[in-house]
Formats: sequence, C-alpha cells, structure tokens
Amino acid sequence: MEQDIILDMNGIKKSFNQVEVLHGVHLTLKKGEIHALLGENGAGKSTLMNILGGVHQPDDGQIKLNGETIKMENPRISQEQGVSFIHQELNVVTDLTIYENMFLGSEIRTKWGFLDVKEMCRQTSDVLAKLGMNVDPKTLVSELEASFKQMIEIAKALLRDSKIIIMDEPTTSLTDNEVERLFDIMRSLKDSGVSIIYISHKLKEIQAVCDRYTVLRDGHFIENGNMKDTDLAKIAQLMVGKSVSTAAFYHKGDKGEPVLAVKNLTSDGLFKNINFSIAKGEVVGFTGLAGDGRTELFESIFGFRKKYRGVIEVNGQPVKINHPQKAVKAGIGLLPKNRKENAIIKDLNVIENMSLSSMGHFEKQGLISSKSEQAKFQHYKDQLNIKVHDPKVTIDSLSGGNQQKVVIAKWLEVNSDVIIFDNPTQGIDVGAKNEIYQHIMSLAEQGKAIIILSSEAPEVLRVCEKINIMFHGEITGRFNREDLTEEIIMEYATGAKREAENVG
Repeated sequence: MEQDIILDMNGIKKSFNQVEVLHGVHLTLKKGEIHALLGENGAGKSTLMNILGGVHQPDDGQIKLNGETIKMENPRISQEQGVSFIHQELNVVTDLTIYENMFLGSEIRTKWGFLDVKEMCRQTSDVLAKLGMNVDPKTLVSELEASFKQMIEIAKALLRDSKIIIMDEPTTSLTDNEVERLFDIMRSLKDSGVSIIYISHKLKEIQAVCDRYTVLRDGHFIENGNMKDTDLAKIAQLMVGKSVSTAAFYHKGDKGEPVLAVKNLTSDGLFKNINFSIAKGEVVGFTGLAGDGRTELFESIFGFRKKYRGVIEVNGQPVKINHPQKAVKAGIGLLPKNRKENAIIKDLNVIENMSLSSMGHFEKQGLISSKSEQAKFQHYKDQLNIKVHDPKVTIDSLSGGNQQKVVIAKWLEVNSDVIIFDNPTQGIDVGAKNEIYQHIMSLAEQGKAIIILSSEAPEVLRVCEKINIMFHGEITGRFNREDLTEEIIMEYATGAKREAENVG
C-alpha cells in the first residue's frame, strides 16, 4: 500500500431492513488531499461516510487508518481517531456564542469546577485566526453570515486536531465569494496535511478544488482516479450510468395575454421599480448573484412579505397579496429555495405533504378521505416518476429530487396558473436535474406560466425562454435566450453593464 494513504475503506457492505445499500465499496484517501466522493442521491455516499463517522456499523469490510484496522463503534471513537463530519445542515446552535459552540460537550473548567471562559475564548480565537477570521469569540452565532457558520464547523474540526474532514455539500448556502474563501481555506488545510472528503453535486466546484475522485452508483464502487485525467462529462456519465445531455430544454411559449404582470414593484432596501409580465406557457428566468433581491421579490409576490408598493395583476386584474393564502387563491404557487425548511414538513408522510395545500379536495362529510388522497398521489407518482416504495413514509426519507417532485405535485393539485421555482435543483444530483427540467417543460406545455429563480447561469440558459438579470434589487437587463451567454449574464449581474433599453 502507498505510504501516503491514511484511510483505506475496503469491501464495505451495509444493509437496512434486508436491503443491501452498499455492495463491497472501497475508498482510499491520501494525506493532504481533497478527495471528491461522487454519486447521485441514493448512491450510498452518506451511508459510507456515516460508517466512517461511527454512526452506522458495516456488515462486512474493514477500515484502516494509517495501516491500522479500526472499528468505528460510535461517533466519539471516530472523532478520537481524527475524523470530523461537517454535515449539509450545519450543526451549530445559533442561540449560543462562537466559543460555546466550539466547546459544546467538552467545556474547559478551572480547578474549582467553574467554566474557564477566558481559556475557551483564547483557544477559539487561535483557531479562528488560522482560518483568517477576526471575530469576537463571544459573538452570537445567530449574528453570523452562512459562510462564517461554515467556518465555525471547520474550526471545531481543527480544535479537535482532525486529520480527516468530511464536507457534505458545504457550499449550498454560500455566495460565489464565500465559496472561493472556503476553497482557499480547504487548500490551506490540505497544505498543512489535513485530508478532506468533499461531497457535492456541483461538478465545476469538484473540478476546481479536488485532487482525486471516487464515484459510487446504486451502492457500488464504479471508479476512482485523478481529476486532471478526466472531464466533467465523463464523471457525470459515471454517476448516472449513461451519457447526460446538456442540451437546452427551453421552448418558445405561445404568446398571449399576461397571466401575471408586475408594475413598479418596490420594497425599500430589497428591490425597486420591478416590471415584468409572463403569459401562459412561458418559462421566464430571474438570475444574478446572491443578494440581488430576486428571492425577496417573489416572496413579496407570494405574500410572505407585505411591505411593498406597486401593482400586481393576475389575468389583467389588480390583486393585493398580503398572505400566501391570497396568492394561492389567485393561482400562484411557490417552491421555495430552502426545501427542507420552507417547502416540506419533515414529520409528515409523503401523501400528507402532497395534499397539504389542497385538503378540501379530499374532504368528504368533514373528514379527509385517505382513499382519495392515495389515488391522487398514485396519479402524480406515475406522472412525475416519484420514487418511493411506501408513500406513508416520512418525506425526509426521500432523496432531494423526489422531495422536489412531491412539492411539484402539491402545486399541481392546487392547480396553480403560475408556478415559481426558487433554485429548483438545489441539492439535486445531475440525473434528477434533467428529470426536473423535463417536468418543468411539461408544465409549460400544459399552459402553466413558469418562473425560474436561479444563481446558476447554465440552468436558466438551459430552461428559460426569457431571462431577467438582477443586481442590487433592480433588473439591469432582460434578454431572449438566444441573445445571452454566461459571460453577458455576469456583466449585468455584477453591475458592470446596464442597458436602459433592456429594462422596463
């Protein structure tokens, strides 16, 4: 075995309820490398990492650290062996300070038994300084930006002197600048001998920061290698098991009267002088950089935010929308970007999440007809290809792509005329992305007016017929798809260009 390999997971098997989810998988990790662990949702990545993290025990196979066989019987043993797991949902307590989060469960005490706040703050400051963070350790975590919360998780790993750090989708809620800052820190950790296992669906990020890769598919090891010896198309094909098309999905909708029109919509400090309209069958995109105001704009249109001026018209009639119920009644649906917090209720089952906004459709004599609910869900399950063995399981047991399909089914049942998708493929693997795009196109062909909000320029270019670019709460440019490139989008999204003739 190579001298610089510090982790060797070999022949790892794992079953749940007699269903084998890992079929003799292996993974090697070198000292001081950033290693991409790739695969679609359900490929087995999380299970494999939970075995390394001591959450699950393998049914077969072995784990070697620095050539020594180790049994990761629980998370504490894993941490003691120098392994830290930074989950997608950050494990920070926002009501506590930074230093309290850093030492939660392992507080330092004086010889008299009191908390040694001074020493904990000192150690916290030292670790944060290594990450280039000049921030008071007594700052409440709730006051920090998303990227700083991410850094606290990394700082906790360094405080424990971790040699292996697992990062699961760490850039989901970060801006482009914050992503670059994270990558700089990852490279610095790598130079100091720390090894990182990096899980992400964003293949361009993988290409930018990773040294090697391992691909899993359906619980099987598929391939590993050096990033410099492959390309993104090949990796996508390995993940999905077939060639993945990157062709455009967009089509030209039938021109007709606007189903939704917005005139001079303004909310102080968030967005101003917004004008646009969308007709049935059109797919219109809004893009820009984080903080451009597009999410706040459509949260206002959907009634989440009430402090705005201007006019919203639905089918030519002015409407005052100050509550989501009024938006739904007006025929507007919204799939929010933070699916787990705002689009699903994790403790409810799949069918209940589907019918949540249309309970009256299944009511008979004051009671909900479960038979009607199940029949309707089966209809959407077939239509949207929702993969679930039992619709009565909680929705959080589904992959991200299938959760998103359930949310789409919810708005189909409501029969919304306008459906707003905010970052529709966030946290969804490359294969499921194409499926979601196909469903969006199908909805447009049925006459639905579709609005796509996305920070990813390739996404709006693939899906949208018309694209609005925002910067600091304003639409700085609006284009037809064929007149636009990623480079042009970036010029308008950064404020470098603004063409008066393109904006209303």
